Amino acid sequence: MVLQKEPAGAVVWGYGEPGAAVTVALSGDGGLIVMKKTAPVKEPSGTWTTVLDPMDRGGPYALMARQGSENVTLRDIYFGDVWLCSGQSNMAMTVLQIANASRELAAAARYPYVRIFAAAPARSDVELEDLERIDLPWSIPTVENLGHGNFTYFSAVCWLLGRYLYEALQYPVGLVEAAWGGTPIEAWSSRKALRACGLPEEVGSISLHRHLSGPQTPSVLWNAMIHPLLNMTLRGVAWYQGEANAFLHTDQYNCTFPALIADWRQAFHTGSARQTEPLLPFGFVQLSTYRRHNPDDSFARLRWHQTADLGVVPNARMPSTFMAVAMDLCDERSPYGSIHPRDKQNVAHRLHLGARAVAYGEKDLVFQGPYPTGAVLEVSRGLLNVTYSQELVCRQRDAQAFEVCCSSQPSPCRWLPAPVVTVESRRVTLALAGCGTLVLGLRYAWAEWPCDYESCALYNTRGLPAPPFLMDALPRIIPSSSILSLLL
Repeated sequence: MVLQKEPAGAVVWGYGEPGAAVTVALSGDGGLIVMKKTAPVKEPSGTWTTVLDPMDRGGPYALMARQGSENVTLRDIYFGDVWLCSGQSNMAMTVLQIANASRELAAAARYPYVRIFAAAPARSDVELEDLERIDLPWSIPTVENLGHGNFTYFSAVCWLLGRYLYEALQYPVGLVEAAWGGTPIEAWSSRKALRACGLPEEVGSISLHRHLSGPQTPSVLWNAMIHPLLNMTLRGVAWYQGEANAFLHTDQYNCTFPALIADWRQAFHTGSARQTEPLLPFGFVQLSTYRRHNPDDSFARLRWHQTADLGVVPNARMPSTFMAVAMDLCDERSPYGSIHPRDKQNVAHRLHLGARAVAYGEKDLVFQGPYPTGAVLEVSRGLLNVTYSQELVCRQRDAQAFEVCCSSQPSPCRWLPAPVVTVESRRVTLALAGCGTLVLGLRYAWAEWPCDYESCALYNTRGLPAPPFLMDALPRIIPSSSILSLLL
């Protein structure tokens, strides 16, 4: 087991005889007691909770809870950082299912200080105080428990994120998986979060969607898989979800996702006796790909909504967040379907860069790809010059990567390709031959399958892809929080 290290105090809780008191003792490797706490058992729930004094990283320790003549002892406890990993099937994909699985599984023995725990899939119509079942109790990683089966445990994205963080931090990391495939964000949201977006919150209040295999009922996964964990002191959250919402309430995701983040933060802060920080770092994976040549833009819209329609994070609506772009990690030959790409190493690597920058405050670390800072229209030459925040590397002169809106009315837009003419250090020049001087919008990588594997149009010099963006109401100045201004 890993408990959260200083500066926060780890929360410990359990059950006892109502009205009695429980004594909790933490002892070091030699049996020396380093801390003692007493907690009353609440009535009528029969639960007790105590906050340990902040502990430096390391271990092992033993934790004993005693009530009268009865006691329970947990051993092999370390203090480090605890991360919660949640979402749908791309989070649930196990190490057994990913690229180079045998090599990744064989490496497990080298990381005994990365500990893993997996909640079993469960649903409930009411908020539960404890998990109904546990798929994997706190464990040292092994070939068996990292690759137990398909979409079971342990999450490859979660494991690789934790492993990369351990390599950077050099102290214990605890990983908690709570994921279920084919589930929309509404199932993971509390009623309070759903109310904030004006969505139905009652059981049975939404129509089931045929594309989704998991529970869709509002709040049932929040109730059964997240609410029981609220006492935990966490260092951060990793989230890989959104495919289901490309088919359900797509255009509400720009509200439901920020609302979930804010609600989880408040709930974990309160549940952990204010030990989990109020702006709990929250990382997520922007959607990868699904169907090549599909004209539907629901995946593109969902990617945009994942950033609260601002294109990059952190931003004013989503502070202390970080994003791993994954649209270039497509996998048409995946045996689990193209919606489940097997390259989870790059996903986790990009997530861990964001965690190091946002959660751990690592300065001067490049953790995201280039994003536009301005655009200037050269009317006489029929060109649009787009300026970017970082030095650019062009991997693919894709004539479809950029599109401009050339309609006389802003809605509906008539989007036409704007071929790349030149790519300089931080500037892309686009041809507007089919548009003349009437440019009302600009977008990039706006497709369900915008590029082939690691071959999008634009990257930075560190190999991080430029994320998709949309400007659909030109000319105008965009709020600074979006890091995008168009000057015509």
